[in-house]
Amino acid sequence: MMNIEGVHYLKHYPKSPKRQKLSEYAVGLRAVDRLEVVSLMDNSADFTSDIDREEVQSVRKWVKKFGSADLTERKLALPFAEHGFSMLVRVFHNGVAITILFDAGISVDGVVDNAERMGIDLSKVEAIALSHGHYDHFGGLLKVIEKVNKSDLPVFVHEDMFKVRGVASSDGSIRKLPVFPTERQVKPALFVRTKKPQLIANDTVLVTGEIPRTSEFEKGLPKQRVLVDGTWHPDTWVWDDRALVVNVRNKGLVILSGCAHAGIVNTVAYAQKLIGISRIQAILGGFHLVGATIDTVMKTVEHIDSLKPILVAPSHCTGWRAAFSIAKSMPGSFVWNSVGNLYTFQSNPA
Repeated sequence: MMNIEGVHYLKHYPKSPKRQKLSEYAVGLRAVDRLEVVSLMDNSADFTSDIDREEVQSVRKWVKKFGSADLTERKLALPFAEHGFSMLVRVFHNGVAITILFDAGISVDGVVDNAERMGIDLSKVEAIALSHGHYDHFGGLLKVIEKVNKSDLPVFVHEDMFKVRGVASSDGSIRKLPVFPTERQVKPALFVRTKKPQLIANDTVLVTGEIPRTSEFEKGLPKQRVLVDGTWHPDTWVWDDRALVVNVRNKGLVILSGCAHAGIVNTVAYAQKLIGISRIQAILGGFHLVGATIDTVMKTVEHIDSLKPILVAPSHCTGWRAAFSIAKSMPGSFVWNSVGNLYTFQSNPA
């Protein structure tokens, strides 16, 4: 077996969905004692509904307990929502806490503003991982890097994120999307390019790398386009789409998805295969079922339900129809995500 970028693998899978064969991987992902995830940016903000879950606290509750002293002494400035996605991830392993950022929202200042409103110190971020190269996930990247203010801060990316992208309209015209930041713009941070699975945060967090498309009902996005040599081409599969995975000791996997352009079923299946653990503790983030057919939504929900996750918090691009279907099918697991939610997953003793 070879070792590349901290991940053991036998054979990398080809790009064509028709030719894909899921490879055998043995990933040395360390189990963590505790995982905390804060929703820094999402499409929805709900600060009044009750959350009847031990693992989840709204910002009004957790900021009084865990926020900085000056924040607890004044009125909380509530965070705001936008069509974007960002999560702060903090893992605890052998008494050491490591903080990373997953995606950076759509607006220039949104993630930084929300962090300040909630008393979160972004200077503690030790790495940034981006799920894919769509602007609602990297819009605030430069401001975040400025706020973190660390030389050589690693920003984990895929080479396809730098491509010029667009979306086809019904009349055949192409709407060009905002372009990804350049190497010069992100300095003093550094891009770390990888297509393969990548262990970060002292091997306690896994960036999945490219995700094989194996399910028969997850078909990608036919309206997506990429500019190659001055001509727009289909970008149906958005190959740079990745997820984060954390293994909470004796609890199972927590999977964080930015948009799941690969399909949330494919994403979860690949995480299980990479790590060799089938038990799912939680699935959080965007499932990109907005605009999907009812058949695709129902097959996705049925499959997720069969995994028996303890917690499911679909957000961002999932769409209300799919979120409603998940809530109806999995009432004991479903949580409506809000900007400011804190998710805490504590390991059980062996």
